[in-house]
Amino acid sequence: MKDIFQKLLDEAKEARLKAYAPYSKFTVGSAVLTEDGTIFTGCNIENVSLGLSICAERVAIFKAVADGYKNIKAIAIIGDTEEPCSPCGACRQVMVEFSPNMDVIMSNLQNKIKIIKAIELLPDAFTGFNIN
Repeated sequence: MKDIFQKLLDEAKEARLKAYAPYSKFTVGSAVLTEDGTIFTGCNIENVSLGLSICAERVAIFKAVADGYKNIKAIAIIGDTEEPCSPCGACRQVMVEFSPNMDVIMSNLQNKIKIIKAIELLPDAFTGFNIN
């Protein structure tokens, strides 16, 4: 599993280079791994109307979902932060929606890594509707 986690981090690092962050200058990359081994990447994309911006994690997850994948095994996130780059609350909620037990691999450019399950990042996640 370590090799695939490193591949996800490498993909996230490359995706980070495509980020559009002219306002914050804070670029983030992400990569998700689906159950069948497919990888989707994402980067953060800002907008002058900041509320319309989207995080790298949601871009990668939404790309996977748009291609028919809803079960995600892992997500890697990388940013130029002092500690491993942690996802925002909105991203945590989206992660729990699709795979509460996915591994969340947080990292930075100095290769500090922290791995935790999505549900541990948002222990009392909103689950309002019974869709099953």
